[in-house]
Amino acid sequence: MDEVIGIINDIKQKKFKPVYFLMGEEPYYIDKISEFIESSILSEEERGFNQMVLYGRDVSVQDIISNAKRYPMMADYQVIMVKEAQDLSRTIDDLLSYVENPQPTTILVFAYKYKTLDKRKSLAKSLQKNGLLFESKKLYDNQVGSWIVRILKGKGYAIEPKASEMLVEFLGTDLNKINNELEKLQIILPVGTTITANHIEENIGFSKDFNVFELRKAIGSKAIFQAYKIADHFAQNKKEYPMVLTTGQVFAFFVKLLQYHGLNDKSATNVAKVLAVSPFFVQEYITAAKNYPMKKVSNIVSSLRDIDSKSKGVGANQMHEADLLKEMLIKIFN
Repeated sequence: MDEVIGIINDIKQKKFKPVYFLMGEEPYYIDKISEFIESSILSEEERGFNQMVLYGRDVSVQDIISNAKRYPMMADYQVIMVKEAQDLSRTIDDLLSYVENPQPTTILVFAYKYKTLDKRKSLAKSLQKNGLLFESKKLYDNQVGSWIVRILKGKGYAIEPKASEMLVEFLGTDLNKINNELEKLQIILPVGTTITANHIEENIGFSKDFNVFELRKAIGSKAIFQAYKIADHFAQNKKEYPMVLTTGQVFAFFVKLLQYHGLNDKSATNVAKVLAVSPFFVQEYITAAKNYPMKKVSNIVSSLRDIDSKSKGVGANQMHEADLLKEMLIKIFN
């Protein structure tokens, strides 16, 4: 994120690069940088003649180079945005000759999503020397919570840990989806608000009481009645709570619990680091470890593999999800 702020600040100060090559698995920052360049370098009057949007599936690298070599009309620069540039991956190395000698009055931007250039090759090295090569990496699950906190802090909001984890649980690591939901909340809630689990439930539709986060917590603490209650809710709302995702989350929890048992250093900081979880969840593993010895955890992991196979239709004789959920909990608690 600091690198992105640096790029944005340089553009604000009119320290432009002739080529911006934005690549990587996480489209959120690629989109943000592209949108900022598209909206801020040229005035509205200049854009009509000097700003062009091309799509990788519709053009060749040579077409892009030909357009880039044009001179701007009644402006200091022309801006060329190449969206979905990953569609040019087979011929992208043909860009090298232009990058080695770019047109100084052209700002050429590539949005090269879900793929990366080989940084050992000439094109990547030339981009680093003569332009800007930015890689937008996917965040790990345990990094998204702090990203949410930072994004909201910059806009004058805070968020409770549980609310943050609910967003990650239901939306995964897709930063665009998470940001869209956060923007909805910012429209509704005044600046200075601390976003809570109730806000998430009321305005986004994720239940604060019936979710995998709470199921995992109930299992870990051996709150048997609560676990069956949540499982029953899942069974009655199969579209919202697919069995495959539920078993996957519970399986991941017990795999991490197995790791926890094997740690010599069980300090909260080390547990969070090694298990790659938010510090908010560390106590959950401490509690679960008291209820499930290592041998029991190994047996549960083996049973969950079997349940997961059945949830995918392997040897399940078309068992109902409600029965599979009950079987899962029986094997965990017994």
